[in-house]
Formats: sequence, C-alpha cells, structure tokens
Amino acid sequence: MSDVESVKKLSQAYESLRSEVGKVIVGQDQTIEQLIIALLARGHCLLVGVPGLAKTLLIKTLAEALDLKFSRIQFTPDLMPSDITGTEIIEENVSTGQKSFKFIKGPVFANIILADEINRTPPKTQAALLEAMQEHRVTAAGETHVLEEPFFVLATQNPIEQEGTYPLPEAQLDRFMFNLWLDYPSFQEEVAIVKATTSPYSATLKHVLNASDIIAFQDLVRRVPVADNVIQYAVALVERSRPQTNGALPFVKNWIRWGAGPRASQFLILGAKTRAILSGRHTPDINDVKAIAAPVLRHRLVTSFNAEAEGISPLMIIEKLLEHSD
Repeated sequence: MSDVESVKKLSQAYESLRSEVGKVIVGQDQTIEQLIIALLARGHCLLVGVPGLAKTLLIKTLAEALDLKFSRIQFTPDLMPSDITGTEIIEENVSTGQKSFKFIKGPVFANIILADEINRTPPKTQAALLEAMQEHRVTAAGETHVLEEPFFVLATQNPIEQEGTYPLPEAQLDRFMFNLWLDYPSFQEEVAIVKATTSPYSATLKHVLNASDIIAFQDLVRRVPVADNVIQYAVALVERSRPQTNGALPFVKNWIRWGAGPRASQFLILGAKTRAILSGRHTPDINDVKAIAAPVLRHRLVTSFNAEAEGISPLMIIEKLLEHSD
C-alpha cells in the first residue's frame, strides 16, 4: 500500500474511532483528537482535570476501541517501583529441586498504561514509570525486558488536592508530549451524560485498529514530509519562549524563568504531521503547529514569581507567543 493510500485509510479509521469513542464519551472532541495524535506520534499524555470528568473512562474506552492490551495502575503513596515494572521470585523445579529466579512482569507490560493520579506516589516510583516511557524497556536484576509496541502512557492528575502529593519535576514533565486539561462539560453535554449514565443502556464497541495497524501508522507519521518554513516556525516559537536568548521579548523575560527545550520543537512537528494526515492532508502547515502549541508548551514553561503575582497562566503566555509569531 502506498503512503497516499495509507493516509486515506488512516483518515477513515480515525473517523470510525471517534464515532466508537463517542458511543461512551460525550463531548471532549478536542481531547480525543489530541490523545490519538499523541499515540500515533509515539508520545505520552498527562491529563489534568477535577474528579468526575471521565478521564479514566475516556482512556479505557480508547483502549477498547483500539484492540490493545490495557493496564491501569492506581498510584498511591506506598506504591513501590517493582509494583509497576515487575519483580523476581524464587521458583523451585519440582523434579530436580533446583531453585532459580523468575521475573514476573508488572502492569507496565501492556500497550496502553493508565497511570491514575501519578502525583500521589513518591519520585522514586514515578521514575520507574518514566524510565519505561523513555526507553520502552524495563531493567530488573541486571536483565533488560523490552516492552511491547505500541507503548502509550496516559497519566492523570487532580489539580485540586495538593495534600499528600508529589508534583512531577519539570524534567519528568518534559517526557510527556501533551499536557491536556479537561474542562467541565457544557449544560447540554452534562444533560446527555446524565441520561446515558443513569439508564440501563451499555454501548458495545467495535475494534477499529489493532497493534500492527498502529505501528504501521506510527511509521507513516515519520515519513510525512514537512516544509522548511513549518519547521522553522515551530523552532522559532519554542526559542521565543526562552528568556535567556538574545532579543527575548519583554513579557517573556518578565513572566518566564525557563522556556521550552528542543523536545518541544520535535513534538510540535510530530504532532503537526499527525494532525495533517488525520484530516487526510499529506503535509502539515503552520496552522497545525499553532493548533497543538498549547498542549505541547503548557507544562514546559516555568513561570516566574511576577507571572504568579499577576495571575498570568502558561496558557495566556502561549497565546501571546502565538500572537508575536505571526
């Protein structure tokens, strides 16, 4: 199959996938699109939202429609790294009486991992998952175990409760391609949610894509050509977020302590490529970069005390950066 035919097939599969997820999830169209973009770009997502916004249900529904192995890890303060990656046990051979170590795989050995309330566990345990996200492998007792592809981590965070939490450090936040903020549903959407969830109706989902399809489409994303001006726009946007650069804009110097790193530029281009082919286009344009700038940059900007004192959020800074990039 040619790349042009693959783009058409992916675009059709994407529409089917959205309609399947829509059987269970009301609204959240932009979030669903961004989750699928991250999956096809081989990225990971951090979902932030107050309780009850169906973060967990959304991820489980997506995994079901994709025919992938799904694993949910509930992060708690007493969770140990081995509870995620797996542990070695002593096994005795009944016939010979010999004892040997056997590695029992942990819940991280799945295609879609839901890391529920990732900020509830100490940094040591967070790091065990983040190593798997970066390397796509787990090392235990000096032996390396490769994770199955595709491997996609979706972590959730509750922005309200801060007691007993361990916020992710900036360097670890950088591992996530997107930071998605889920908002309250509209009045009409909430009416539809209440109707659907208080009746005996239960949706049956069809499998739209399997693991091999997704791997093929992930490879297709890498082959999508990008014009030099689009790459230059993405890099210039990221560079403009750094107060240390020569000629930094006054509001950047005032509101940002640290700007986004090169990983942001990479994810802007990968996300723009994916967004383009999901809509049936064969190459991305600057509008594709703009459309994903907020979820890519939001968690990569370290705001200053001045910004906090003035009530300036990273999203407001990103909007201002986009205005100055035109």
